[in-house]
Amino acid sequence: MSNKQIGVVIEHGPQSWSILQQHEGVASIELSGSWATNEETLTGAQVYSRVVREDSSETVVGWTIAVMEDNQAWKVRLERVPAGGLYRIETCLQINGNQELEWALRGDMIHHVGVGDLWVIAGQSNAAGYGKGPVNDAPEMGIHLLRNSGKWDLATHPFNESTQTIHIENRETANPGHSPFLAFARILKRETGYPVGLIQTALGGSPLKAWNPEEEGTLYRNMLSIVQSAGGSVRGVVWYQGCSDANPDESVTYAKRFGTMVSHWRQDLGVADLPFITVQLNRHTGVNPTLEENKSWGTVREAQRAVAKEIPHVTVVPAIDCPLSDEIHNSPAGNLLIGERMARAALATIYGRNVHYQAPEISRAQVIVKAEGELTVELEFNNVGGYLVSIGPNEQVFTIEDEDGFVEPLHWRISGRNTIQLTLGRAIKGQAYVHGGYERDPAKHYPLDSLTYLPLLSFYKVSIE
Repeated sequence: MSNKQIGVVIEHGPQSWSILQQHEGVASIELSGSWATNEETLTGAQVYSRVVREDSSETVVGWTIAVMEDNQAWKVRLERVPAGGLYRIETCLQINGNQELEWALRGDMIHHVGVGDLWVIAGQSNAAGYGKGPVNDAPEMGIHLLRNSGKWDLATHPFNESTQTIHIENRETANPGHSPFLAFARILKRETGYPVGLIQTALGGSPLKAWNPEEEGTLYRNMLSIVQSAGGSVRGVVWYQGCSDANPDESVTYAKRFGTMVSHWRQDLGVADLPFITVQLNRHTGVNPTLEENKSWGTVREAQRAVAKEIPHVTVVPAIDCPLSDEIHNSPAGNLLIGERMARAALATIYGRNVHYQAPEISRAQVIVKAEGELTVELEFNNVGGYLVSIGPNEQVFTIEDEDGFVEPLHWRISGRNTIQLTLGRAIKGQAYVHGGYERDPAKHYPLDSLTYLPLLSFYKVSIE
């Protein structure tokens, strides 16, 4: 008996476990390959393909006639495959005019294919996932990952492990751990009702310039190559990066360079309003940060807050209250919180769901002189769904800086539903600014929104009126 395969061979098409990006609720699938038969007398041969549900074999797209080409080649396009799945793609070879396709000659199949939304994971270690320790974050059918091997798979941690990698550019030097994005995808799948594909491109320690084609751009080009291998179209980007730019030289240009990067991503991926769901940096608990380090971390966090206001379809969620598993990496428990926050941001801003996702954000700072002569600065916040609450000791969350240096408030208190008053120990001289949680390792007890229990977004150098 010959070892040569008979029937239909698929040579080009989706991989098993792949997720295809839907457009207006549908996707198209292109297949091509070759066929062969052992028939000695052949009066005709025709390749067919169809899509069925993986769980029930119910027909989704019926048997579709392929275009037969020279040298026993074929190609077919399966149109309007609905968002959903998981699906199985089947082929068969009709020979000598046999009308019963159920008994046609065998053909290759592709299993566990979904039609849904693809999300690019980009940034540095807290995007790649370095959470250490156990947590219940189990895999789920319909949430799939394009691994560094170039193969689609059921999404399981760690996402950025490099077994048989074909992408040396984002290979980690140590084994990574838990990331936020299985939790992110689980919520999206539950709420939208269709599969989610995750495309891992992040790399621990990577600076913004590696993602910006107008600078170094190494990881940017790697990302484009990976996205192209997944079909070239995605729904959005989940982004966690900035620690490597929290230095005096790069922090001051972070906002401008981030905006440049976003413009290139949108142009090269062909989506003018490509969403970016971003995370404002959590803390770094290493000992004895310098004043310059604190200012640099504050500058990056402020840039992350600012670009979400200035660039359309960029959103930001806080992470400052999330637990760590070492001095800089979010723990698995922290990642579950971050993943949920990013998913809620996506549901509200992309999928039109009525969910709260915004953290309280400073909108105004002004000096108030009380009747008794006490000098006070009042901070007003937007995006307070309930009312501001403070849990824990009254730590030094806020700092004021003027021409003579820092003015440490004597104390602060929540003065209204969305206002906080800082009592100062001296008068302000000249132009002054207020900072909130700007340091590399700021206060542990932030004011929260009573509705969402989200902490304030950190801010730096907000002008005082």
